[in-house]
Amino acid sequence: MQNKLKIINDPVHGFIKIPHEILFDVIEHPYFQRLRRISQTGLLSLIFPGAKHTRFHHALGAMNLMFKALETLKLKGITISKEEEEAAMLAILMHDIGHGPFSHALENMLMDDWHHEKISILLMTRLNEEFDGKLDLAIEMFQGKYHRMFFNQLISSQLDVDRMDYLKRDSFYTGVSEGSVNVERIISMMNVSDEKLVIDAKGIYSIENYLTARMFMYWQVYYHKTAALAEHILVEILNRAKFLVSQNIDLEAPANLKYFLIKNKFDEATEEDIRRFTMLDDMDVFQAIKVWTESEDFILSKLCKVVIYRDFPKSIISSKPFSEDFIQNKINKTNQYFNITNGEELVGQISRSLLPYDTEKQPIYLMDKTGNKFKLEESENQILFGCMENATKKYIIYFPREIL
Repeated sequence: MQNKLKIINDPVHGFIKIPHEILFDVIEHPYFQRLRRISQTGLLSLIFPGAKHTRFHHALGAMNLMFKALETLKLKGITISKEEEEAAMLAILMHDIGHGPFSHALENMLMDDWHHEKISILLMTRLNEEFDGKLDLAIEMFQGKYHRMFFNQLISSQLDVDRMDYLKRDSFYTGVSEGSVNVERIISMMNVSDEKLVIDAKGIYSIENYLTARMFMYWQVYYHKTAALAEHILVEILNRAKFLVSQNIDLEAPANLKYFLIKNKFDEATEEDIRRFTMLDDMDVFQAIKVWTESEDFILSKLCKVVIYRDFPKSIISSKPFSEDFIQNKINKTNQYFNITNGEELVGQISRSLLPYDTEKQPIYLMDKTGNKFKLEESENQILFGCMENATKKYIIYFPREIL
């Protein structure tokens, strides 16, 4: 009989335990193994060369943090059954199973408005059939429907273990130390009151540090102007490819990617849709982009060379939108320089906005020694909250370097 209670060596968290056999079985499944071939941070390695980690790494890390969080709560007297622990670990393990190539960058591109969480539920349901209903409770928790709210919050909230892992992991692999958070300290401060997740009041500064670290990671890493541009161009490449295919232009591409370039209607996912999607990964898209650098279509070729040769257009970031006249001027110059009429395909404005802490949708509650609960922003000890309650927005314009 195979030993399924494995230990995995992770560069971020150290040794990760797999304490339940069903976790091992899910990890071994082809749906989950595909995450080895899905980048955690899209094309971020073009800006931060070390950012080569995958959704597979991240899912295991989040599962590990869930185990530690539940162990902490049990030590504080919270009753958690073996079935609940197993389900919570399964839910967070599978939370990204529906991600497509390059993670968020191509979301909604391949299957219309099929958000990765919608595909995750679909794949979880299929796995549940294979595992004879053993994932029922995990799916309930993933959907936020379990009656003990703190389980749902550990999976999805402003203090979930998903965010804790990706912040620590992305900080580690990018080398951006401002994003490093002390997840052990935060987890040690977790508690439960009225079946909801709270933080022991003395952990307030760890929470504020976590929220500010997340804010720095977004502006310094995820929303870095070149990172934002790389993600946008990836989407534009697929948009252009889909347009050309719709014009009956034959584009060379791996079969599973070509399937999604040709097909446009995804009201209900068919068996073939799911089969193709679960075979699709970053390699298919990257292979196509390499081939398309030689495309006869000037726009597609130009965009693909950005990715393959890291030949980014010029970009400018601003806290205010760029004027239509300014953008049009860049389009006119692009048309003139390249002798084309569709320069707007190579010029554009994108924006990124961030609300570091949402006081309305998912407030963070602290609890003092007497059991009294209050919101983070109501604490007399908070010192950084004022920096986090307002949304910030940045605008980025890009245009070919040749027209400078």
